[in-house]
Amino acid sequence: MPVIVSDEQLREAGLTEQEALVELACGLFDRGRLHLWPAAQLAGLSRVEFEHELRKRKIAIYRPTVEDLAQDMAALEQIVKRPCPVNETRSI
Repeated sequence: MPVIVSDEQLREAGLTEQEALVELACGLFDRGRLHLWPAAQLAGLSRVEFEHELRKRKIAIYRPTVEDLAQDMAALEQIVKRPCPVNETRSI
């Protein structure tokens, strides 16, 4: 389904067609409606270019969930429980 934005509306907004696509893609990504790569494709940008646009707008690229945090904490607890290797001096 094509979305039509008139040249007049773009001028009023002070945007080029490309800038409008980037704004739309950033907004959809920020609201969780598109994942990173589909949003980058909508904007006509590479992943790296799109990440740069997100950073310019102070939009978080990575959004860990509570479950992600719980998994990270469990992994850290396992690391802390491991015995620490001791540097042994060897006689020659």
